[in-house]
Amino acid sequence: MGRIQKFRETLAMYRKHGWHPARVLMTAEALDELRGEAGADELRFEGVDAQESPVDAMWFTRGAEGGRAAWELRQVGEPYALFEMFEADETEEDREDVRREMEARLREHVAPRAESDPS
Repeated sequence: MGRIQKFRETLAMYRKHGWHPARVLMTAEALDELRGEAGADELRFEGVDAQESPVDAMWFTRGAEGGRAAWELRQVGEPYALFEMFEADETEEDREDVRREMEARLREHVAPRAESDPS
């Protein structure tokens, strides 16, 4: 199964539960596959800008009670996700700091496996 198909499956699973894609992180290989499918230098997946990353992952969001916002960072193709609930009064700068920390934690989670993978 191709990388982009794994992104599609992840998106379908999250949409089924009311989540919306917010950001897409793709490895260089996944971006190349996306460009090949789009037939151009398109760097969008399902209407969301795709950014190069050392990890294939997607950010999802949905509203929560009391004006809060739930965000989840899901590694594509693996059963690993990080979750954060943001309060309604949190600044976007504070939220972005937390999201950067979550991406760093995801990279740390993937790093030991990448280092031991002989391919």
